[in-house]
Amino acid sequence: MPELRYNPLLKDWTMVAEGRQARPVLPEDHCPFCPGSGKVPQSYDVLAYDNDFPPLMPDPPDPRSEGTALYPVLPAYGKCEVVLYSPDHGASLATLPLGHVRKLVDLWTERYAALRADPRVKYVLIFENRGAEVGVTIPHPHGQIYAYPYVPQKIRVESEAFRAHRQSAGRCLLCDINAEERGSGERLILESGTMLCYIPFFTDYPFGAMIASKAHRPDLTAFSEEEKTDLAAMLRAVVGGMDALYGRPFPYMMVLHQQPAAEDADSRDAHFHIEFYPPLRDRDKLKFLASSETGAWAPCNPLAVEDTAPLLREAVRKAIERMDA
Repeated sequence: MPELRYNPLLKDWTMVAEGRQARPVLPEDHCPFCPGSGKVPQSYDVLAYDNDFPPLMPDPPDPRSEGTALYPVLPAYGKCEVVLYSPDHGASLATLPLGHVRKLVDLWTERYAALRADPRVKYVLIFENRGAEVGVTIPHPHGQIYAYPYVPQKIRVESEAFRAHRQSAGRCLLCDINAEERGSGERLILESGTMLCYIPFFTDYPFGAMIASKAHRPDLTAFSEEEKTDLAAMLRAVVGGMDALYGRPFPYMMVLHQQPAAEDADSRDAHFHIEFYPPLRDRDKLKFLASSETGAWAPCNPLAVEDTAPLLREAVRKAIERMDA
């Protein structure tokens, strides 16, 4: 029985999804996301469909536990969708044509707007897990979308930081971060007409790249056609550069940060950006989250990003050259 359990120590909710234990272990020669599987249409470009094992659902059952004043429980209301990037099992954001990735950006925008319109949804998270190193069991190129009935804690903290910076400095926090990174150039990976990519000064991952819109845009629905195409091109280049870095598919978690759907959300206090959390610290070495990082949320980056940014910048340059060839 899925349900939400309140954590009074962190003032946040934990999703309990017992049904996900029933997910089958698929044979290596079967992929449910490939045409012919019977699960997806015989022909598609990009596709969003309801997750078969969702921790959140539009018609959740009553919680199995009654809860208490200290430990409230709620039905696991929300929506979980799978987003298929391509029918090609071996494709990636780096290998798909620009026009195809642009279709993905359009689908993200469409689903974000539709899910955000539900008054019970407070935050829509678009994300991708890539690679066995982050627990992926189906390597077919895909991402997911979760529509939460609450604003998750990390997003709450980020929103509070945006609001505090606007109130004290009179400016958008990420606009200032963009200006700082662009002015320094030391950690800058790539710049286009409307987008920036850099490994920010404060990231806790050696290759923890960030893509941000240059203009203050709270979410994908505010993007111009040029910005959507620029974002597609930036995604291809950055993922291509990551793959070129060590000559192998680069595992990562990728998360789109956008404006919360909560009633008190202020578009001045959100600036669209994408954060990458890649676990590699070398070709065959992983960065694990140990006790300090998990128990105290005290991040530790094993490498200085001033050393890793030039490596990724050069890899992205080479990847773009190959794409343009």
